[in-house]
Amino acid sequence: MNSSAMANGGKSPKIVWLGDDFTGAAAVMEVLSFSRIPSILFLDRPTPEQMAACDGIEAFGIATQSRAQSPEWMERHIPPLLEFLDRTGAGLVHYKICSTLDSAPDTGSIGKVIDLAIDRFGPATVPVLTAAPPIGRYQVFGDLFCAAGDTIYRLDRHPTMSRHPVTPMAEASVARHLSDQTDSPTRNLDLHGLAQPARAAALLDQVKGANLCTIDCLDETHLGTIGELLWNRRRESRFVVGSQGVEYALAAHFVETGATAEPEPPKGLGVDSRTAVVSGSVSPVTAAQIAWAAQNGFARIRVDAAQLCASAPDRETAEAEALEAAMHALSDGLCPLVLTAEGPDDPQVARLHKSVADPSAANDIIGQSLGRILARLIAAANLRRIVVSGGDTSGRVCAELGIYALEAAAPTIPGAAICRARSDNELNGLEIALKGGQMGSKDFFGWVRDGGGART
Repeated sequence: MNSSAMANGGKSPKIVWLGDDFTGAAAVMEVLSFSRIPSILFLDRPTPEQMAACDGIEAFGIATQSRAQSPEWMERHIPPLLEFLDRTGAGLVHYKICSTLDSAPDTGSIGKVIDLAIDRFGPATVPVLTAAPPIGRYQVFGDLFCAAGDTIYRLDRHPTMSRHPVTPMAEASVARHLSDQTDSPTRNLDLHGLAQPARAAALLDQVKGANLCTIDCLDETHLGTIGELLWNRRRESRFVVGSQGVEYALAAHFVETGATAEPEPPKGLGVDSRTAVVSGSVSPVTAAQIAWAAQNGFARIRVDAAQLCASAPDRETAEAEALEAAMHALSDGLCPLVLTAEGPDDPQVARLHKSVADPSAANDIIGQSLGRILARLIAAANLRRIVVSGGDTSGRVCAELGIYALEAAAPTIPGAAICRARSDNELNGLEIALKGGQMGSKDFFGWVRDGGGART
């Protein structure tokens, strides 16, 4: 019996996914859960005992940190996970990528994972759906456009992604971007082809061998059509690549066909005035959220990232000082917000870059330190709700906290729900929201503190 059947009454899941970072993998779980498709996200390959404790799930995912890793790392770590997911018998196996296409040939290569998946699943057309209109991501005639605030930018002109510290986006064409990462031929299913479902299916059928097919998606009316294509072709193209747009499309199709009921707006969890936040993000979006929070009941607590990356005594001193300041904030009736930077132009960012030789290793150290600060704060103050800002930071913090799985509990912005943690320690049931750096409304931290819930 396969591992998924153990948790689902002998049935294989509808879909399983492998996330390229923790926040993105959580976004998939959120879309499915709030669409009445019971789902859970594991933060590592689950044990049989962990799977057995998940009765009734119809989909599950595994989060990785592949978006920050080299092709050599992927060769070691991705094939065993793909094999595990393949053996579940799931209808579709999804490699979840960031909706802003974060990747490069040497860091977070999407093409490398596609090549590894073709080795596992065999030559086939690999659909690539990066767009996700519900979260402001659109693909038009092959080019990706992304919202930032109230403005929509072509990817290569996006104020955050064009300046990303690790994988700056200089190309808006999804196919051109991926062509630097894989030799597999790429074509695009554009809006004209999508308007005729039979023609769209025929176009996909014309592609022979190992090929990629990027898919245009401009608005939510396209989602059902794309979901139908993906689901009906799951035997020919079982492995798919994309953002949570894949799950938005499938959920729309399942509702249209009556396979699932129309979802109801999920409710919030209520206010928790002792919510704590840690942020390792350098995004200007996060900087604006920090500024809002400082005026609305949160205490900014800066920790020197360069000091964290110095000697062990320096790191211990910085962590202890941040913990003490956070405890003082709670005693003053404020929510502690521990941060390493306020936007890309923060002097601490330049100082860190000058002081470290290996940015990836520095990110590991910073994330682990924030996790330790948070773990000690939770224990000392008996906290039950936390927020982590920064996609890479989120994974490292969850590892430090001993969290092995997440279940969506209440929505905030799409892609950053408040979740309930599964853990073998005292943090089981902890409420946690994981937010990518460039995500969220200005009042996001306050929204989580107030319990989330759908807004009209």
